[in-house]
Amino acid sequence: MRTRIKICGLTREQDVDTAIEAGADAVGFVLYPQSPRAVTVERAAELASRVPPFVTPVLLFVNEEAAKTMASLARVAGAAAQFHGDETPEQCWESSGAGRYRYLRAARIPLGVAGVGFDLVKYASDFSRAQAILLDAHVDGYGGGGKAFDWSLLPPAVDAHLVLSGGLTPANVGDGIRALRTRCKALSVDVSSGVEASKGIKDAAKIRDFVAAVRAADATP
Repeated sequence: MRTRIKICGLTREQDVDTAIEAGADAVGFVLYPQSPRAVTVERAAELASRVPPFVTPVLLFVNEEAAKTMASLARVAGAAAQFHGDETPEQCWESSGAGRYRYLRAARIPLGVAGVGFDLVKYASDFSRAQAILLDAHVDGYGGGGKAFDWSLLPPAVDAHLVLSGGLTPANVGDGIRALRTRCKALSVDVSSGVEASKGIKDAAKIRDFVAAVRAADATP
């Protein structure tokens, strides 16, 4: 099965273009003002206007009001949402316009052996209206901070589409895909800091290497 790829935290036109040319299926824009990769919704709309058909813009929100979330989604054609804060299932559903916009829900997996205590099966059931559950490392604040959790501690079977995130790089993404692709309905990957030159500034060679590593993993058992 082909692993779908999202490049997140984009802030520049050239990085959007590189991600698309490399073969990304989705491009992510952070609308959380406290993030070093934050952009305004106006800027996200400008960048997303470069996206061709069948590539999805994804807007990342953290504990945002439902009305503001829907207004932002309406500004960016074809956008989906990614909820990365403390949103409940009901809040995600409300902020998506009761299903008008598709959304991902981030699961913040504790680092180290504490990760075994995270009930991903229940979490996926609680957020069953989400298009997918995005797996990220639980660190101070919001976002994974470039940290990878222990993939081996996840349950062997999760009845959901999963998106692996948190600390991914061209060097380790293949291992992550091989570890998780049989544990869910379908697996995608999401990278931000692992393809950067600095925060919010992507490295074109790293993006291309990341996509190539994903395709190489898809081609092997």
